[in-house]
Amino acid sequence: MLLPLLGLCAVVGGCAGITETISPAFVDPARYDLWDCKQLAPERKTLIKRRDELERLMAKAETGAGGAVVSELAYRNDYLAVRGQQKLLEETWRRDRCRESDMEAANPPAQPTPVPAPAGAAKPSKLLGSKSGDAIH
Repeated sequence: MLLPLLGLCAVVGGCAGITETISPAFVDPARYDLWDCKQLAPERKTLIKRRDELERLMAKAETGAGGAVVSELAYRNDYLAVRGQQKLLEETWRRDRCRESDMEAANPPAQPTPVPAPAGAAKPSKLLGSKSGDAIH
């Protein structure tokens, strides 16, 4: 009973140790080649959010019984894929000399707020007593 558990721990521990060497294998190396900085910026934010979310989920899973195994089985492949994408994107980001200001430029502009009409502008009023075709005296 103890021997299989130790074997499983060794396998899980071994997987955790090779994260950096495997992650590029989960990504197409040409994925971001034709992307410009304005396209890379939102993808960069998305990958950071996804990585953080997976790290939280893995940490939460590890708190339960058998959590390390659950964490590895449920989240490790996604985590490795995101880390690989992130590494490739960062390489492309540096190669293209993108800047943080590109990330702000990638945010969609805010919707313009309607401007109310000035208070002095009056609606055209109808002339009292006039009918179409009548002359005003």
